[in-house]
Amino acid sequence: MDKQEREFLKHDVFVEEVSHSIDYAATHKKQLGMYAGIALAVVALAGGWSWWSNKQAAERQIALQGALQDQQSAVGPGSTPFLRSYATQELKDAAIIKSFTEIIIKYPSSDEASVGHYYIAITYADQGKLAEAEKEWQIVVDKGSKEYASLSRFALAQIYAKQGKIPQAEQHLRYLADNPTALFSKENAQIELAKLIAPTKPDEAKKLLEPLRQLSTRNAVSRWAITAFGETKPGPNK
Repeated sequence: MDKQEREFLKHDVFVEEVSHSIDYAATHKKQLGMYAGIALAVVALAGGWSWWSNKQAAERQIALQGALQDQQSAVGPGSTPFLRSYATQELKDAAIIKSFTEIIIKYPSSDEASVGHYYIAITYADQGKLAEAEKEWQIVVDKGSKEYASLSRFALAQIYAKQGKIPQAEQHLRYLADNPTALFSKENAQIELAKLIAPTKPDEAKKLLEPLRQLSTRNAVSRWAITAFGETKPGPNK
């Protein structure tokens, strides 16, 4: 997994969306508690649940922030109040896995647990332990929300493509194109799919990219499509 791919997978938008979803869920549960209460006992119960869910959300966010400090820490001598540091990459990796594993164990069905599996997988991938990384990302695909599952699907597609498992990679990218999320758009999936299938299905690849590079009003998407279009290779009969 090269540096550009790692940076995409580690992008802060993932963490930002986690925080937004946690805040919304806590607020939503509070509103449900307010509107559901007719009998005094129900109101009291709903209020208690709201307080508990908000408390749990705050605890999860604190735990997640601590784990992310490990993930974003430096390697080398000396920590500062603003940047955590580990003497070696091995120590940093161990700290990342430990921090996120604790979150997974304590909050197994939460969005934070999905983040934990996601970043543990990145750590394993950086170590070359692709089988372990695949297992962690697959957990998010199987059990996480669709938003976080979409990024894990993309990560799996990258791993499969690098291993020459093109049908498996193609399956994930086609799924993402048909089921886009806020974290992984339809256009992004189409661009990645086109790049993957270009050597064997150049006509389909160009068909996917043409409307994006010609018609898209989103400049970034258009630039990506133009770049990908230039990377497509003709088939043996072209």
